[in-house]
Amino acid sequence: MATKGTVNVQTENIFPLIKKFLYSDHEIFLRELVSNAIDATSKLKVLSAAGEAKGDLGDLKVEVILDKEAGTLTVKDKGIGMTEDEIVKYINQIAFSGAEEFVQKYEGKEGAEQIIGHFGLGFYSAFMVAKKVEIKTLSFKEGSQAVKWESDGTPEFEISDYEKSDRGTEIVLHISDDSKEFLEDGRIRGILDKYCKFLPVEIKFGTKTIKEDDPTGELDDEGKVKKVDVEVDDIINNTTPLWVKAPADLSDEEYKAFYRELYPMTFEDPLFHIHLNVDYPFNLTGVLYFPKLKENLEIQKNKIQLYSNQVFITDSVEEIVPEFLTLLHGVIDSPDIPLNVSRSYLQADGNVKKISSHITKKVADKLNSMFKDDRADFESKWDNLKVFVEYGMLTDDKFFLKAEKFTLVKNSKAEYATLDEYQEKIKATQTDKDGKLVILYANNQEAHHQFITNAEERGYDVLIMDSPLTPHYISQLESKLENVTFARVDADTLDNLIKTDVEVPSKLSDEEKETLKPIFEGVVSKDKFTVQFANMSETEAPIVITQPEFMRRMQEQQRMGGGGGMNMFGSFPEMYNMVVNVNHPKVGAILSKEKDNKEKLAKQLTDLAMLSQGMLTGAALTEFIKRSVDLID
Repeated sequence: MATKGTVNVQTENIFPLIKKFLYSDHEIFLRELVSNAIDATSKLKVLSAAGEAKGDLGDLKVEVILDKEAGTLTVKDKGIGMTEDEIVKYINQIAFSGAEEFVQKYEGKEGAEQIIGHFGLGFYSAFMVAKKVEIKTLSFKEGSQAVKWESDGTPEFEISDYEKSDRGTEIVLHISDDSKEFLEDGRIRGILDKYCKFLPVEIKFGTKTIKEDDPTGELDDEGKVKKVDVEVDDIINNTTPLWVKAPADLSDEEYKAFYRELYPMTFEDPLFHIHLNVDYPFNLTGVLYFPKLKENLEIQKNKIQLYSNQVFITDSVEEIVPEFLTLLHGVIDSPDIPLNVSRSYLQADGNVKKISSHITKKVADKLNSMFKDDRADFESKWDNLKVFVEYGMLTDDKFFLKAEKFTLVKNSKAEYATLDEYQEKIKATQTDKDGKLVILYANNQEAHHQFITNAEERGYDVLIMDSPLTPHYISQLESKLENVTFARVDADTLDNLIKTDVEVPSKLSDEEKETLKPIFEGVVSKDKFTVQFANMSETEAPIVITQPEFMRRMQEQQRMGGGGGMNMFGSFPEMYNMVVNVNHPKVGAILSKEKDNKEKLAKQLTDLAMLSQGMLTGAALTEFIKRSVDLID
């Protein structure tokens, strides 16, 4: 005999609200129903182990069954099942214990997704896509009667006895007209792959054909056992993903294989991994991989997958881990992170904050141990690691304090040193007359070859700092390191970059310089170049084009975003200094030339300097080439 009733809710508009607000993405319904089936199966295993569930458990796989002709999608388990009383308790009452409060609190408001987990509405996500839902269930308890519950999406329901011989629960969704996409095999398979790929109980979705040895043993023409087509269950999930296993039982090849399973379109192996395994003061497991970032700033930040008890939640983990750790790949699994909550909830959640701090510490500790255990190997990985480490140091003060010990710098001779080691190395040669340590750097070894060579000939050391984060990173180091300044080798003459008490005398008089100044000013744009004279060695270039460190650094920071709060003044103009080496013989020779030749030689020397900086293009380059050919005679 059928029993009819009304779901324990005072208003009839609860179902439209579920459909509108329960989840931002309707496909989540399948995750919820499959997760419930897994829970029911897991509970049966626990009860069996405790002796409370009698008999052989049999095949416990969960099935997802699609019947396009009937317009139904079924999730079937062989778990604990439910009695009629349990359906009334768990489906009709508990699920709506706070429904009236929900309606009052959230109707017409944003953020309704925050109620998930508080009101137990997971099962009712089915009504987001179904016009009618049936539950067919038989409890594991001896002597139980199978029952069927059904509702058409209104508060009315019907429970009746049902003929069902196998233990467990079937949830049958009669898909509504506006959700026909969920009757497509590819759509359902995609959802299962996304959310259920690593659930701990096998999930079957249809069958597939594989090749196996012919059971009759018949041989082919080559004398080998023939292969025949065999239809088998299509199991869509890996029930024991790598992160649930003990690190001691795993090989490097297994970690790499799992990386390829997570990212099948990735063709490079990761640099290394960190296996997370914490049970106090919160539960956390997972594996994080360091990809080869190189110089790439177009980094995908959706490569860490967040799970709760092997149920996929999201790949947007900015609220779970610090921003710089989103550059990593891998999996984090924690039952202490609720399945369905808003981002604002995650940001305020105490466990989430603890998890974030712990992951940061584990990453820093791993890098530090690698540095200490095998420095040569660490140095070989540094060029792929540095963007990540610099990003972390820029965005997380706690990470900076730890990373300062193992952060490396590399000079033009490809020699590595820690920050402390490098400061000690150059202290004797690169401390200026005011006692400040000047660290010279270049961001392109080829483009700055001339400047690097000049510096090395003077006994100076030059770092290669070619990360896209360099402008921000060196500004941070200047603020953190005591009495240190950074200067790019092309920012000025060496004598101005590292000022000493030694002065190089000038070979030209003040009057001769005054004669030369308008000549050089006449061959460049006054809006872009400032002509300066410097007493340099005659072996150095006759003219050097430099760009002031501060101006160039602000331009670079502005291009990357975050120009030191200076964007309010608009874009920084491109301004350069044209430094004329008054001690170079070619500069002095201009004075003895006729007027036209004075300008021609000045222009030639200037264009050579421009060419060395990659600044000579178009018509100016064509003219320079023609003039150079003429000058050969």
